[in-house]
Amino acid sequence: MSRTSTIINNSHLVIDTAMARPDATTIVERKGLGHPDTLADHLAERLSRAYSRHTVARFGAVLHHNFDKLALLGGASEVRYGAGRMTSPVRVLVNGRAAPVCGGERIPVEDIVEAEVRAFFAERLPEVSDHLDIVFNVTSNSSPGAVLTGDGVPDRTRWFNPRSVDDLRERRVRLSNDTSLGTGWAPENRFESFVRELVDHFSGESEFTLAHAWCGSDVKLMGYWDGDRADIVLCVPQKSRHVASRAEYVRNAETVLAECHRLAAVRLAGAEARFRLNARDVPEKDELYLTYTGSSIESGDEGVVGRGNRVNGLITPLRPMNLEGANGKNPVYHVGKLYNVAAQRLANRLHEATEGHAEVHLVSTTGQRLDQPWRILVRLSSPDAEVDKVQALVAEALGEFPALTDELVSDGIVLS
Repeated sequence: MSRTSTIINNSHLVIDTAMARPDATTIVERKGLGHPDTLADHLAERLSRAYSRHTVARFGAVLHHNFDKLALLGGASEVRYGAGRMTSPVRVLVNGRAAPVCGGERIPVEDIVEAEVRAFFAERLPEVSDHLDIVFNVTSNSSPGAVLTGDGVPDRTRWFNPRSVDDLRERRVRLSNDTSLGTGWAPENRFESFVRELVDHFSGESEFTLAHAWCGSDVKLMGYWDGDRADIVLCVPQKSRHVASRAEYVRNAETVLAECHRLAAVRLAGAEARFRLNARDVPEKDELYLTYTGSSIESGDEGVVGRGNRVNGLITPLRPMNLEGANGKNPVYHVGKLYNVAAQRLANRLHEATEGHAEVHLVSTTGQRLDQPWRILVRLSSPDAEVDKVQALVAEALGEFPALTDELVSDGIVLS
């Protein structure tokens, strides 16, 4: 291993080269579009983007907000072969903060949130859209640090109640909101890519789901790979209205398994692949992954931001990763969002430039400039990576935060 330490743009940069490539052994998890945690992540991000677009249109700036503590509390349902119904609503706990006014003009926070929540479920789980209980826990309280020393009002207290966008500190300089970490790595191995594709194939819009209306979206996969063999546990629900009997459920499950093996033969050619589907099923007792909506959110399960897929869409305990819940965070200065996206993009670029494995870790210090991380660690498997080129790619990434904000607000980036 060779190490180079330097200062770049007031950040301490360490570049390690000739690092060992990751071992072939892989443990990877992915949660599908209908999984409660994915629902919470994607809904929180949708609220952030809708609020951001509204305030940009009205005031020319993204006002202070965060919806990254959103949670979903599962409802109750009645499931029968060929039928089903919701018997208790799904509770949407909209926890967070958002500026309710700017310059005396009211921002319809609750109207924006409710419209987006209902539109989201109408698109993602239409059976739930008429069975929602939306609970608003949105404040405009100031962050710590607003010390009163007289009759004046500390600037910090105006961040969520600005007289105008000029009260927003980030209009002058973008400072990190937290001491936190962003992590990225590249490239994925073929098994990791296969896991992403397989889960999306069953939980998103695909030829398979369009042809099989019974296929639900609360898909979850846990996989183990040693470079030659794949061992996969997969959950794929079925929608009860489209399943007339136990025998039909079993036939549908066989169809899913056949599709798994078909895709594995293409994506993992030459490797052995074993699949266990809906491992908790006990068909003779009619204990089956049969749902009314296609998601366990209908029956008591909960979803919380940050418990699902990482920013790159995977959960990979043998790879570097952190536990930040990026979805729903403010896209202007929240490092838990911006540093993770930036680190992943930089890792991809370094992989392309060096043709080897790349890891990137961006570490912030609260209150310091967003584009000047406290520590930057770059780890490369290439033994002959050109340090000057690596430094140039790092500097390029650090200069992209304003554009990254715009991309996040405009739906140009998919998180998890």
